[in-house]
Amino acid sequence: MKSLIRLLIRNIPRPVLIRFSTLFSSVFRIWYRGNSVECPVCNRTFRKFMPYGINTRSNVLCPGCLSLERHRLIWVYLTRETDFFTSKHKFLHVAPEQCFQPRFKKIAGLEYLTADLESPIADMHFDLHSIPLEDSSFDFFMCNHVLEHVDDDAKVMREIFRVLRAGGTAILQVPQDYSLEKTYEDSSITDPLEREKHFLQKDHVRLYGMDYPERLRKAGFEVEELHYASVLGEELTERYRLPVDEILYLARKKSR
Repeated sequence: MKSLIRLLIRNIPRPVLIRFSTLFSSVFRIWYRGNSVECPVCNRTFRKFMPYGINTRSNVLCPGCLSLERHRLIWVYLTRETDFFTSKHKFLHVAPEQCFQPRFKKIAGLEYLTADLESPIADMHFDLHSIPLEDSSFDFFMCNHVLEHVDDDAKVMREIFRVLRAGGTAILQVPQDYSLEKTYEDSSITDPLEREKHFLQKDHVRLYGMDYPERLRKAGFEVEELHYASVLGEELTERYRLPVDEILYLARKKSR
C-alpha cells in the first residue's frame, strides 16, 4: 500500500489525482473498517488510517474523506475555538482540500469561494502572486501547503493580507523543519530530484524554518503560534491522529 501511494503521488498529475481520489477512497473505506481511529471531519471510524506521502507516513490519511493530520487539526480548531460554522463569513479557500470543500459549501451563512492555479474543483483559477479580487474582501482565508511552491512568498503573503478584511484570519500552514532556525531556499536549485532532496518535494522551492511567523509578520499580519494538539490532550490526539508537533499559525489582520 505504501509503495502504491508513493507511486501515485510521484507520477500522476495533481488534477488527475483529485478527480479519481474519491473513487479510490470508496474502495479503501471498506478495507479499513473498524473503530480504533476517528476522523472529526467526516465522523467515520476505522481500524487505522491509510499511509500517505512521498516519504510515506503510516496511519494518517482518512479513507472516508481523505483528510490528513493537518486537516483534522484545523477542523477541530475551527469547531471548538471559532464561530466559523455558526456565523456569517466571507471565505476564500485557495487549493481547496477535498475533505473540506463539500462540507464548507453546506455551512449556512458562509459565502464560500474556492481558487487554485489548476485544480478542477476550484471556482476560480489564478496565480497567487496577483489575486484578481478587491482589497479587504474576506473574513477568512485558507491556503495550506502552497507557499512552499510559489516563487515569491513575500509577495503572495502581501496579496493575502490585502484581500483580507480588518479583523480577518488567515490559516496558512506550510511544511516546516523545526530544527531550522531560518528558512532554506536556493533559486539555483531547479532540478526536480535536487529539489526533493533539499526541500522535501520536487515542486517545492523552499523549506520553512522557525522564522516562518516572522515572514508573515513582515507582510503585515499579527501571528498567533498555537500548539493546539497539546491543548486537546493525548487521548483525543491519538484517536484523531493529530500532528503532535505541528504549530498552528493564525495570521490576523489587525482591526482598525
